[in-house]
This record gives sequence, C-alpha cells and structure tokens, in this order.
Amino acid sequence: MKKTVFVLLLMFAAVCSRVQAYGATDTPQELQQLYAQSAVLMDGDTGRVLYEKDGYHFMPMASTTKVMTCILAVENASGEEIVQVSSYAASMPDVQLNIREGEEYYLKDLVYSLMLQSHNDSAVAIAEHIGGSVEGFAAMMNEKAREIGCSNTHFVTPNGLDASDEGGAHGTTAADLARIMSYAIQNETFLRITQTRDYSFHDVEGKRSYTLRNANALLDMMPGALSGKTGFTNAAGYCYVGAVRQDGKTFIVALLACGWPSHKTYKWIDTKKLITYGMQHYEYREAEKLPDLGAIAVEDGIPADRGWADTAYVNLQIENAEETFRILMREDEQVRMERDYPQSLKAPVARGKQVGAIRYYLGDLKLMEYPVVTAGTIEKADYAWCCERVFGKYFHGAV
Repeated sequence: MKKTVFVLLLMFAAVCSRVQAYGATDTPQELQQLYAQSAVLMDGDTGRVLYEKDGYHFMPMASTTKVMTCILAVENASGEEIVQVSSYAASMPDVQLNIREGEEYYLKDLVYSLMLQSHNDSAVAIAEHIGGSVEGFAAMMNEKAREIGCSNTHFVTPNGLDASDEGGAHGTTAADLARIMSYAIQNETFLRITQTRDYSFHDVEGKRSYTLRNANALLDMMPGALSGKTGFTNAAGYCYVGAVRQDGKTFIVALLACGWPSHKTYKWIDTKKLITYGMQHYEYREAEKLPDLGAIAVEDGIPADRGWADTAYVNLQIENAEETFRILMREDEQVRMERDYPQSLKAPVARGKQVGAIRYYLGDLKLMEYPVVTAGTIEKADYAWCCERVFGKYFHGAV
C-alpha cells in the first residue's frame, strides 16, 4: 500500500512539478555555474522538482540506466537464482566483469557487479535472465518507467550503452532520471546494495573470484549520502544520479552531459552545489490546518430527526484527514488551501457520499487532496412525510 501511494505521488508530481521549479531564467546565484547541460534537484519524498536546468530535455543517460535494471532485478527475482552467461552477455564492451559464456553466477552477485562497478556484461546477463532477452527486459523497463510517472524516457539497453530501436533512442530527461532514483531509494534492498563499499564473490562452481569497490564517490563526500550511480558514454558524457538525506530532508540530483574527458570531477562539483542549495534554502513547513466544515442544506430532504423543520441539513466531514502535513518549501513560497464543495445538496443523500474536496496547492502544484463526504443520511421527502408534517404542525399549532 505504501509503495502504491508513493508511485501515485510520483506520477502526479511528474505532471505538475515542472511549473514549480526554478528554471534558467531565474537561476539562483549559487547555481549559475553548473557544468551539466541538464540538471534537476528533486524533493525525494514527493517527487517535486525544486530546480531544473533544461531538466525536461531528452538526452542519453549512459550507465545511470542501471538504476532501473537494479530495481527490476530486486523486485522480480530472488538473489539466489542462478544466471547462466550467454555469448551475447560475455561480448559486452568495457566496463566488464569479464564473465564468460556458459559460466553461472548467483543473481545477487551480478547485481552488486552492476551497481558497484557498472559492469555492462553483468547488466545483460541479468536482463536476459529476468526478461528472457534484452528486448523483453527493455519492455519491462519502459513499463516500469511509465508506472512511476516518467513522461519522456525510453530504454533500449539494460546497461546504458547508446542504442536505438523502433521506439527511438535510448535516453531520458534529468527530471525522469531523478524520479527513477526517488522510487528506487524506497527499496531497502536497493539501498543496501548501493551503500556497500566492498563486495567479494565467486562463480557458482567456485572457479573464479572477484572483489568489487563501490565507484560512487558521493558516499564519502557528503554526510547522509544514500545512493548514486555514475555513467559515461561518448554520446552522453559524464552523467550522475544520487540521493542524500540530511536533517529529515531527502534530495535527488540528476545530471546529464556533465562534461567529457578530462572533466570527470564536474559531476561531483555540481552535485555538491545542488545539494547544498537544497539544504540551505528549503525547510519543512506545516500547511494550514484542515477546517471544520459544519452542515449544508439538503433540498427536498427529511430532517435527520424527522422533525418538522423547513430545511434538512447534513454534516460534512473530511475523509482520511490528518491534523497537518509538512512540505519542503523555500521561505518565499506559500501553500494555499481551496475548498471545493456545494452549499447545498438535493435529497436523497447517502452517508459517505463524496461531494467535494479540500485541496492544498503550492503555486500550480497540487500537494494534497482530501475528499469531503457526507456524515449522515437524508431521505427524500415523500407524500407520506409531507402529510405527517402538515398534520403534526396543524395539531401542534405550528402552522
């Protein structure tokens, strides 16, 4: 249930967050010297884009692709499954684990190889095992991207090597890439794998042994670093996506085309700038408390006490209401609350019927929506009750 709610939140943020982010025309001073051609800073808890520099421009993503490969492996297979290496997997270019055709490995070991040292052959072996083929796995990747709200992403390969198919080129946007990482860090297994500093393993037969070292330098650069994945191809340049959590705030940074050789360190400089900006300028603030709604009139209704009042009323209540909720905001931002429900209803009215909503907005981005429902039942006035009312009023001297 928690995962489903998070996915829905990401999907909604994907539609709305673009209008909320700082863009190139109003770039904060601290971020005016970013090296990346495309960059996004995202609130990792809501999927809201806090800053973007050409963050919705489709570009190659290199080995940051492997975040999606990893999450599909974690969600769709057991780490104890045995993977047999195909000739195609063994033929992948550097960076390689140098696995050989016919060898067998435990899936979990290949996933560590995938994420710690970005081995392209391990990625294909995983893809073929889970998806039946690279093409089948790519279809799973694209389906997952759509599920979590990516609007401009297309996967062709499981390792990020530049490629195209009938659907187009392999690539994404910085906003979609950040969204994928925001989803991935909700998975504890994904976090455990990507936070591992060193890992050793051997093939199933025990003939070959390997030792891996995590290439995500951010783990030692910034306190609270959660996860990250580097990438490089000639077309993509240096790419990076990473997550940091400090003081209860979670930020995702996604960088595409962040320099070419010999500018390998640019991605770390940009990542630090974006995270520092987020930490310094965004704080959690509580939204306005939910209101008491009271009652509204019900036309042609019988009062709940079956009395002889001229008008029936039904109380309204807010469903699934929380006392308050918090949102990561800049000091100059303001949350507004909008009420959307009628001043009256027509009978009959059933208990629990949704008649409107209370919505919270930050600019044009809808942050939260609470259904407004009826708290009681009101029957429609009929001939029998009308007679009863007239008769009662007459004999009680109320007419």
